Amino acid sequence: MKLTPDFEGRRRKLVRKLRGAGLDALIVSAESNVRYLTGFTGDSTWLLVSRKQVTLISDTRYETQLADECPDVPAVIRDAGSTMNASVAKVAKSQSLHQIGFEADHVTVSQLRAMELSLTSVSLIPTTDLVEQLRQIKDKWELDQIRQAIQMAERGISVVRSSLRPDQTEKQIRYLLEEAMRGFGADGPAFEPIVGVGPTGALPHAHAGDLTVSESPALLIDWGATTPSGYRSDLTRCFFTGRPTKKMQSVYELVLAAQEAAIRAIAPGVTCSEVDAVARGMIADGGYGRYFGHGLGHGFGLDIHESVRLSPISDQVLAPGMVVTVEPGIYLAGRFGIRIEDDILVTRNGYEILTSVPKDFESAIVDYLA
Repeated sequence: MKLTPDFEGRRRKLVRKLRGAGLDALIVSAESNVRYLTGFTGDSTWLLVSRKQVTLISDTRYETQLADECPDVPAVIRDAGSTMNASVAKVAKSQSLHQIGFEADHVTVSQLRAMELSLTSVSLIPTTDLVEQLRQIKDKWELDQIRQAIQMAERGISVVRSSLRPDQTEKQIRYLLEEAMRGFGADGPAFEPIVGVGPTGALPHAHAGDLTVSESPALLIDWGATTPSGYRSDLTRCFFTGRPTKKMQSVYELVLAAQEAAIRAIAPGVTCSEVDAVARGMIADGGYGRYFGHGLGHGFGLDIHESVRLSPISDQVLAPGMVVTVEPGIYLAGRFGIRIEDDILVTRNGYEILTSVPKDFESAIVDYLA
């Protein structure tokens, strides 16, 4: 049986959250949240979710697209002479709404002031993560999309690995990887791929530049694919295109051991900080604690960074259906960086590793294209 997204079921869950929060309605303005609840792939469109009904509020540019993508959701289409806030006010008045939440993380101060001027008859209540909390738990359709995004990414990196040349620049590898993933069905990369030769790889969020593969044996690639449905993947591998130094090998093996131990710690009921502590403790014991400064991982889906955070300060509790990255790293400025990242599904009994690119040290050593 073909899986399909259950937008209506997601909206029902949100309505239950509104009742619990004492809200009559919620203005959903974050594009990815609107997409999650309706399937709409455009922008400049809000969703007003009330206990009575849901209403998309957009403009004439998207009238046909809304009818095609969201035929089950009523839409209010404004023209150039009307503002978004005025349209929201009309809908709120027609439904006798009084307590309306808004997504505080996605509304600027100036936008809020404009909303307050238009919605004078309602109380605007800031909310945080009402939709994002729903998005933490992936349903079967979402997991299928993520698996497809992983497959596209893994097929893409196989093309890059098999065609490395000494004269290739970081930028050329990035562009080849993006093209390869699109060739395997991706809508595009999940984010700008990070391609770092030697010292560039020591920058956790580096931009691909003009260093060539031959300038260092260490090559770090952090990449992912986006499916046509908008779901993403996120992986990192380090390759050695020349003879790695003993330091490179020892750092690689430490990062790999820390990553694998952290993955084994994943299970329902475990806190995110507990999983982070496993990898962070091993790296610290190995003498590299100060060279691992970021969190261990994060949730992902429609966005590349979603609200589940594996970090020392996260008290979130893992639950079945969450999908997170596990990506410890050691970064030696001016020399090289090592990060190994996989995508992990939290299951009822533990975890499932969704990614399958080999990562043992021997597999990291690659030959140039002859």
